[in-house]
Amino acid sequence: MIIAQVYIHVLPEHVDAFLAATLDNARNSVQEPGVIRFDVVRQADDPTRFSLIEIYRDAQAPIAHKETAHYARWRDTVAPMMASPRTSVRYEAVFPAQASWEMPGGSTAALAD
Repeated sequence: MIIAQVYIHVLPEHVDAFLAATLDNARNSVQEPGVIRFDVVRQADDPTRFSLIEIYRDAQAPIAHKETAHYARWRDTVAPMMASPRTSVRYEAVFPAQASWEMPGGSTAALAD
């Protein structure tokens, strides 16, 4: 399992457009067979700062994700919206077991939001 946390700082005037593009990417990402979770969170005290928590089944899954049309669309759309370059950190799961990381109800449950 591969866990990546991406940190993003968006220019204030682009927050709404960034969020729309990012939610489109996330909804498509959870449909990929190699994606376990794709969470989008916003910093509570600064609405211009976001984090993506991406959990993949194996080392090939993030590579496959970056080859999708929806990722390319997101990347190209949000690039000019960034206040600074995005950064990421990779993690490994310690607890809970991998099966507990699955989206409740499977990945299609995420589409309802």
